[in-house]
Amino acid sequence: MKLVLAVALVLAATVAHAQDEVVYEQGNGVSTPKVVRDVKPQYTSAAMHEKIKGAVLLDAVVRSDGTVGKVTVRQSLDRFYGLDDNCVRALKQWKFEPGMKEGKAVAVHITVTMTFAMD
Repeated sequence: MKLVLAVALVLAATVAHAQDEVVYEQGNGVSTPKVVRDVKPQYTSAAMHEKIKGAVLLDAVVRSDGTVGKVTVRQSLDRFYGLDDNCVRALKQWKFEPGMKEGKAVAVHITVTMTFAMD
């Protein structure tokens, strides 16, 4: 029982620490994270039917481990047909080489544009 409680406390502290990570802006000694793997957002059939095209602008945090943390939609293309949500879902699957500051991996704010176009 004590071991389970100790493990739970350690896990809770680790999660809380990851959420409280200092987020840096690019520049001034902070390098830009480099994309290792990207995932394209999916067009929804309803958005295709409505011939919606354009771009979604997203703000996100690349954590010091190269995963994507919080993602917010800065400029929406479509809230009704699901394109904004699909962009957020896709970006959360991206992997990065994290940004660096003074030789140490750090969390960095990024902006990503995802575009929908019909051929």
